[in-house]
Amino acid sequence: MAKERPELPGLIKPNITPIEEFQNSVIRPIIKMQHELIIAFFKQNLVKRKVDFSSIKVEKKKSTIKNALQKDISFKKLLLGSILGHFSLDEYTVYLGNSSEYNRRIINIITKRLQDSIPEL
Repeated sequence: MAKERPELPGLIKPNITPIEEFQNSVIRPIIKMQHELIIAFFKQNLVKRKVDFSSIKVEKKKSTIKNALQKDISFKKLLLGSILGHFSLDEYTVYLGNSSEYNRRIINIITKRLQDSIPEL
């Protein structure tokens, strides 16, 4: 079943940089659309790493999420691929113009979303 990107009104404002505009008009809606899958990926990563997430305190959970997205390169690539795979060819071309900055932003947004979703994990 094909998903449609959600509309995120209020994120596109005048006087923002082209990077912020792309982030808010393309990246954020894709991440929101992929939220359930990102949660599933993270849960599977915990199983793979044998982490008993339910037994640790909230602050440790937040740092576990952050560390997984910073240090686990294969997991990070999986998440990036799940977002980039929804780009159109034009969006991909824009992405290539500053891929390292966009990757940093994607990982930061996903980190925050996962940290805000701890009750679901």
